[in-house]
Amino acid sequence: MPEPPAWRYQKILLPLIELPSPHRILTNARVLTCVGDEVIEPGFVEIEKGKIKAVGKMSDLGSSDAQIIDCSGMTVMPGMMNSHAHLAWDGIHDLARQSMDDAAEISAYKSAANMMKSLRAGITLVRDLGMNTSNLFAKQAVEQGIFPGPRLLVCGQAIIQTGGHTYWCCREASGADEMRRAVREQVRGGADLIKIMASHDLIELTDAELEAVIDETHRNGLPITAHATFNEVIYRVAQFGVDCVEHGGSMDDTTIQLLLDKKIPIVTTFAPLVMQADEVTARKFNIPEWKIEERKKAVANPTRYEGLKKAAEAGVPIGFGTDAGSPAVGHEVVAPEMKFMVRVGVCKDNYAALRSATLVAARISKLENRLGTLEAGKEADVIVMRGNPLDDLDALNQVQMTFIAGKKMLGVGD
Repeated sequence: MPEPPAWRYQKILLPLIELPSPHRILTNARVLTCVGDEVIEPGFVEIEKGKIKAVGKMSDLGSSDAQIIDCSGMTVMPGMMNSHAHLAWDGIHDLARQSMDDAAEISAYKSAANMMKSLRAGITLVRDLGMNTSNLFAKQAVEQGIFPGPRLLVCGQAIIQTGGHTYWCCREASGADEMRRAVREQVRGGADLIKIMASHDLIELTDAELEAVIDETHRNGLPITAHATFNEVIYRVAQFGVDCVEHGGSMDDTTIQLLLDKKIPIVTTFAPLVMQADEVTARKFNIPEWKIEERKKAVANPTRYEGLKKAAEAGVPIGFGTDAGSPAVGHEVVAPEMKFMVRVGVCKDNYAALRSATLVAARISKLENRLGTLEAGKEADVIVMRGNPLDDLDALNQVQMTFIAGKKMLGVGD
């Protein structure tokens, strides 16, 4: 593994905000374990020392001196993971101007506010795919107990060709050697993964640059993910050896087969289209009328998503991501993304959509042995909501409790 970032050598005596993790049992709940389509009703989830001690039917629960939390009429499920988000973007203001004009201190405040929004939405892990270097400091703040937030997997700065897609908030590089240097800088800063912009309207990065950035990432023991939005670029990055595709797009059978052969997942991000196509929401965020009309046509066009649907049906893993922080996409937006995933067929039903943010997301980040399902021995990242998301995904808007490693997060629920 690479050398740890400098902040990991700091001696921390106590966290600034210390949250307890007592022995608790959530009882009388509808329990969605996310192990297949398993539903336990009425069921319980027992949490002790930050881990799940037991999950089962209420009839199997014996006496205990644990704190009992009655979850009658509620659903308990694993904490969700947003596998594509940008904590330092607020979803309100112009992305380029935020990236160029926001002081580091403002980016920190925005990240803190968006971590709170994520927790309230039942998001217990955020995979932050870049906005300058702000995510590196957000991760430090959470891990050192400076601010309570979700678990974070961060890329540092996304790496792009000079003048490439979103150059105003990324690490620009030209040539193979500079690509390697850019990777090493993110590793030194404490990145958990590397992200590259492999396309915008056109393919970006030369073959030598793409080969170098992927090789250097893997040589440092990290995964690499690529912004890739149409068939030719998806095939290219898969062929060169990325570990994940962000957004995805049109794909032919050859590309889909390559993804299957190389076991490469896709993290879809429909929320910007969905939210900007909603006239009432979009106008609140000053989305231009021409773009609203464009988004409405895109949302209404099923052929646009045929490649992603075929990939999902063929067995390509599809992870949940919202591109949170994009215009009109707040970090609390969860249900609109999942509902659209079901609508276009990348998830076959509501439970599959929930798994895209739990078990599938955990597998994408190689965390399935620790997170993603409610099973004894796993870490107690658990959420409690009113209603039943299997009947109506809008129940995800009613999260009442969020636990991370058994710690009840502040400010969640009514």
